[in-house]
Amino acid sequence: MGILLLQVKLIKKGAEADIYLIPWHGKDAISKIRKVKSYRNRYLDDNIRKKRTIHEANMLSNVKKFGITTPFLYFMDPVQAEIIMEYIQGTNVKDVLSDSIAFKIGRYVAILHDNNVIHGDLTTSNFIIKDNSLFLIDFGLSFFSERIEDKAVDLRLFKEVLSSAHIDLFKEAYESFITGYSSSTKNNINKILRVVGEIEKRGRYS
Repeated sequence: MGILLLQVKLIKKGAEADIYLIPWHGKDAISKIRKVKSYRNRYLDDNIRKKRTIHEANMLSNVKKFGITTPFLYFMDPVQAEIIMEYIQGTNVKDVLSDSIAFKIGRYVAILHDNNVIHGDLTTSNFIIKDNSLFLIDFGLSFFSERIEDKAVDLRLFKEVLSSAHIDLFKEAYESFITGYSSSTKNNINKILRVVGEIEKRGRYS
């Protein structure tokens, strides 16, 4: 990265990538570096990390066209599997979740799904509030799909997060989330919710 080690701060260590807070041309920025997987063939691993880095960078930029607010992309190095992006100095939604925020999240997810984008990691930790604006981060698991099942899995994951990490707010927040989703989507919400129920049943009996 060409940056003094003392200026770099590790803020999240993940299974797939590490996240650093770094200086970038006089301001703070986020560096996301995908880890080398030693158990994979080196050529295959390099290729996978390169493709996933390019894919995530493209997703971060492309969803802005739909009205989704994401960090600005500053720099990408596919060889090093690194993305440098805007540091959103706001409040993580996991710490301030409310009915109104859940409604906004529902609308965001509906916009993604109407454009056949599946986020793949819909947790309250991946939303940030800054100056009343909602930012969506971490598109590392995102992909394109028209399948109702994939959209239902996205909704099911968010429901699981609410029921485990926000149990006191679960009922109201989930209802607000679905209301927000329903108010914006062109998809058949009743069909999606039926599939969510089917996924839950499969989970109980597996």
